[in-house]
Amino acid sequence: MKRITYMKSQSTKRPIDAYFDKYAESHQNHTNEVIHWICVPLIVFSLFGLIWAIPFPHLEFLGKYNGYVNWASFLIAFAIYYYYKLSPVLSYVMLLIMMFFSAGIVGLEKLHRLNGWPEMWQVCLIIFVVSWIGQFIGHKIEGKKPSFLDDIKFLLIGPIWLLHFVFKKVGIRY
Repeated sequence: MKRITYMKSQSTKRPIDAYFDKYAESHQNHTNEVIHWICVPLIVFSLFGLIWAIPFPHLEFLGKYNGYVNWASFLIAFAIYYYYKLSPVLSYVMLLIMMFFSAGIVGLEKLHRLNGWPEMWQVCLIIFVVSWIGQFIGHKIEGKKPSFLDDIKFLLIGPIWLLHFVFKKVGIRY
């Protein structure tokens, strides 16, 4: 019996590469790219913090773990699942990044309690607004509208688009 194998064509792109190519179309200007390297992580961090700050109900079955689960937990789960479907390797790194962001959020909460800093959500709101202004300045310089205005998925693609450059630079297949 003759075995038939099907090979993927070299011209067939993975969905993640198609998203990266589409995202890159509105990120060609060097200044806009630099702004994105600064603003995208800050937007992710601040959005994460703002969602973290939304009061979460006390659930008796969580016991001593109340406070460890919040609305941001669901955002993380959704984003990591989405990233996993596109690239397991990038999803693992994003999960690590979210763990560092979580430590940063908890640190902001401690600074508020111990040193009288503004509340974590206030700091995150300032970071969010300033970063979004930066993004739109970058796109004004670029002369092209942000990708997410065409497709909301690109709000999630931005962070892993940056990561894929790091992976390429160090020679890790994503």
